[in-house]
Amino acid sequence: MPSTSLIALLGLFTLSSSQVITDPGVSGPPLELIHLYYDEWPTGITVSRSGRMFSNYPPGLDVNNTNTGSNKKYTVAELTSNSTEKPYPNLEWNSPPGGAINYTTTPPTGANYQTHLIGVQSVVLDPLDRLWILDTGRALTPEGVLVPSSPGGPKLVCVNITTDTVTQTILFPPTVAYPVSYLNDVRFDLRRNLSGTSGKGVAYITDSSGEGRNGIIIVDLGTGESWRHLDSHPSVHPEPGFVPFVWGTPVYYIPSPGAPVIYMPLGSDGIAISADGEDLYWGSVAGRRLYSIPTERLRDKSQNSELLAQGSVKDHGERGVSDGFETDTSGHIYTGNIENGGINSYDPKTGMVSIFVRDPRINWVDTMSVSSDGYLYFTTNQLFLLPSAYPGTDRRQRPFALFRVKLPNHGSRVCLVD
Repeated sequence: MPSTSLIALLGLFTLSSSQVITDPGVSGPPLELIHLYYDEWPTGITVSRSGRMFSNYPPGLDVNNTNTGSNKKYTVAELTSNSTEKPYPNLEWNSPPGGAINYTTTPPTGANYQTHLIGVQSVVLDPLDRLWILDTGRALTPEGVLVPSSPGGPKLVCVNITTDTVTQTILFPPTVAYPVSYLNDVRFDLRRNLSGTSGKGVAYITDSSGEGRNGIIIVDLGTGESWRHLDSHPSVHPEPGFVPFVWGTPVYYIPSPGAPVIYMPLGSDGIAISADGEDLYWGSVAGRRLYSIPTERLRDKSQNSELLAQGSVKDHGERGVSDGFETDTSGHIYTGNIENGGINSYDPKTGMVSIFVRDPRINWVDTMSVSSDGYLYFTTNQLFLLPSAYPGTDRRQRPFALFRVKLPNHGSRVCLVD
C-alpha cells in the first residue's frame, strides 16, 4: 500500500483543464444587441444623427432578397423596432415593375429602371445626414445566377430623410459600372474645394466584382460625372489562392450553380476615408492586407492620373480578413477580424493593428457605421454560410443580427463638410 505522503505527492500531478491556458473568446467593450433580422438577409447599416437606422438587403447575393414581381421584396428598409423593418423610402421605389430582372433579354439582365431600386448593396448617410443608396443594378435568378446590369440600373440615389423623398439620382455609364461590376461600398467628402465648379463634394466607391475588373470609382456629386482609378491594380484584386477561415471553417466559393469550386474571388470591398479626408483606405475580401491612397490622386483626371494613382498606393501590412471598414474622429480605421470573431483597429500614427472587440457571437462582420453619439454599429450576417460557399448549401440560421459597441477616446462619426 502506498504511504499517505506518496498519495499526496501523486495528487499534485493530477491532470486538470484549469492548468491549461485557454482562449477567453471575449475582449474589448461589451456588445449591445440592437436588431434582429428574421426575413431578408442584410448587409448594410447606417445610423442618422437622431438615431434612425437603415439597412439594405442585396438580391445580388441572396435569392430570397430578389424582387421577382410576385415575390415582393424590398432592397432598402428603415428599422422600425428591434425586429421589424419597412421599405424605404417607400414601397414604390422598392418595387420595379415586373421585378428586378429583365427576362426579355438573352441572357437575362438587371432591370434598367432609373426610378426604382434593383439590387442595393450599401446605404450610407453623408455628413449632411442625407441617405445615399448604392444600387448595383444586379440580382440573382431563382436558380442562383447573378445577372449583369443594364444602363439605368447601377446608380447612386440620394434621399432626404426629413421628407423621405428622393432628391437626386446619379447614373453610372457602362464605361464606369461595367455590366459585371459590383458596386459595393461608398464614402463621402463634401468639402466644396474638391469638386471643381460644382462645389458639392465627391464620393468614393469600391467595385468588388467577382467576375470583372476591380477598382475605385469616383463621383462628382454636383455634376454627376464619374470615373475609375486603379482598374485591375493588384491592391484592388483578390489575392490568388486565398482561403479565409471563419469559425474554423475554410471558405471556398461556388460562382454559380454547378460550377467548379474556386478560391474566394472578391476584390476591393471595405472602404474608409481618413478623419482629415486626405487618404482613402480599402481592402479586398479575398485578402488580409490594408491599402491606402491620397484622395487627391483619385480625384485627378489628367492624362497621367492613372499612373500617378498606381504609384501612390501604400501597403500598410496585414489587417485580418474583413468585409466592411469604418473611421472615427480619433483617426482609427476599423476593419472586421472575421477569422477571429472580432473587429480590429488600425492606428495610422503607429502603423499597428490591435483587437478592438471580440465575442463568440461575431461571425461575418459585413458593414459598419459610426454614429454621432459614439457607437460603432455593425451587422453580422453569416455570409460564409451562403449557398455560394462550399459545399453549396444554405447553412445560415435566422435571425441575423445588428450589434453596437462604444468607441474608445470619445470617437464619433467623421463629417467632412465645410
